[in-house]
Amino acid sequence: MTKIKLTQNALRVLEARYLQRDANGCIVETPEQLFESVARAVAEAERHFGDAEHVQYWQDRFHKLITSLDFLPNSPTLMNAGKPIGQLSACFVLPVEDTIGGIFDAVKQMALVQRTGGGTGFSFSRLRPKGDLVASTSGEASGPVSFMKVFDCATENIKQGGKRRGANMGVLRVDHPDILDFVTAKLDGKTLRNFNISVAVTDDFIKAVENDSLYELVHPNNPNKRHRVRAAEIFDAITKAAWQTGDPGLLFIDTINRFNPTPHLGEIEATNPCGEVPLLPYESCNLGSINLAHMLHDQNGKAVIHWSKLRNTVHEAVRFLDDVLEVSKYPICQIRKMTLGNRKIGLGVMGFAEMLIRLGISYDSDDAVRTAENIMRFISKEALYASQQLAEQRGEFPNWNGSIYENKNIKVRNATRTAIAPTGTIGIIAGTSSGIEPLFALAYRRSHVLEGQTLIEVNPLFLEYLDRYRLKADEVVEEVLKHGRLKSVQNAPEPLKQLFVTALEIPPERNLKIQAALQSSVDNSVSKTINLPRDSTPQDIARIYLRAWHMGLKGITVYRYGSKDIQVLELGTGENIHHFEHASRCDPEECNI
Repeated sequence: MTKIKLTQNALRVLEARYLQRDANGCIVETPEQLFESVARAVAEAERHFGDAEHVQYWQDRFHKLITSLDFLPNSPTLMNAGKPIGQLSACFVLPVEDTIGGIFDAVKQMALVQRTGGGTGFSFSRLRPKGDLVASTSGEASGPVSFMKVFDCATENIKQGGKRRGANMGVLRVDHPDILDFVTAKLDGKTLRNFNISVAVTDDFIKAVENDSLYELVHPNNPNKRHRVRAAEIFDAITKAAWQTGDPGLLFIDTINRFNPTPHLGEIEATNPCGEVPLLPYESCNLGSINLAHMLHDQNGKAVIHWSKLRNTVHEAVRFLDDVLEVSKYPICQIRKMTLGNRKIGLGVMGFAEMLIRLGISYDSDDAVRTAENIMRFISKEALYASQQLAEQRGEFPNWNGSIYENKNIKVRNATRTAIAPTGTIGIIAGTSSGIEPLFALAYRRSHVLEGQTLIEVNPLFLEYLDRYRLKADEVVEEVLKHGRLKSVQNAPEPLKQLFVTALEIPPERNLKIQAALQSSVDNSVSKTINLPRDSTPQDIARIYLRAWHMGLKGITVYRYGSKDIQVLELGTGENIHHFEHASRCDPEECNI
């Protein structure tokens, strides 16, 4: 059996979250057995399309793919493949209809999804506003936010797959009459703790903000009930709340729907908890990430991108994810129908920051933007080709007729193929940097994970480069441990400081350009946080939000240093009061990545 090269923190994560336990809570599975079980269970899909020898071949290929840590699927696949639960997808969107029955059907469906390890997204835009007459009872409606609290309470009491609480995305359209209640719902720091929230903003709203004009709030069930307000008033409330708490983010809902691959099935209204997968009601999507730090090789003493290895990895990963769809067990029949009808997958990347360092490229550079654009364009092209090959062998996705692909006469197996997730825990398992984010810090505490444990991490790549530069590691690390970054270390050479630039040192415009470079080749969306220093203002956030819309992003999230009392990552190892959230507003582990 292949021995997997895992860090100590990777082993701790696997033991706490993934490895099977007996009735007494004792671990009865090794990491090698876990990965073997995943490869075997996913390769069973090949039995539908070939003989037993075919199955064994792909089991071996999948096993090598994941044990090498070149690619890892999302957490539910690692947790549940080959296990009785058998639910392998990470991302779900469920509809919330404007009736008591519809609302509590959604709560029930959420519970069924979250107990198997999935994260759920909801649009509450169809619910009537607070104070509206309820004809059947002659009472008054309590509004979307009040019902979100019901979902939040239910989530608090559901342990996903017996291992973790669930996570939600709550979305409300910017033209809903209760938009101000929604925007300010999390200001007390206690309400909706199991939700990320995002405002679905329209092109017309952004234009009204920029023109300082009025726009209309519209009753969701009675278009004749309208109320005109200043767009800037709502936008100011959004940016002030985001400055204070990190919520809400923005979903550019018109941009999202311009790229909806199946418009004949309806409009997209919501995303998964971290925002990287916009989905129709009852759709789910399974994710996986390529470890870019492993996609390099030496050429004349210099690290360069190993394009042929990346191509092969993309092709095998697309097949793996399509097979996951085939063997996954679905919580309810509506989800099974929609998911297998569109067969969406989300192949993304992790280790982007580590890859840049090994290439000798600073994250805060034009070269980083170009590299992001080139590598994602390549992945997208190869993923499309792999999906077309699968369509020839297995048939295009069932809802292909009427899709954007029918109009272009492009036969594909999967309605979407790419998405970039934050890779919270699978990044730890792979031993690389998270998603496409810059290094959070060179030394930090990862707190409030693994049942309250704290992981103290000094970046091993940083230690490696200190040795290359012949610096005294003990002295440099001692300084870095106090602050988490190299900038304040006087004797460190400038090229090393540029190479190991950390999140708070990178200007928002650079982060936006990298996100836009990646988004230009991503079918779904990109989970990325624009990290801001403590002294940033709401006006800074407003400029970032508007810039993101102009750059064609599908969504945007900001996080101002120190604006949460309890956070996942803490800067340095000796600080008691400085905290820092990174990669997403909820813990990526709780966001099912």
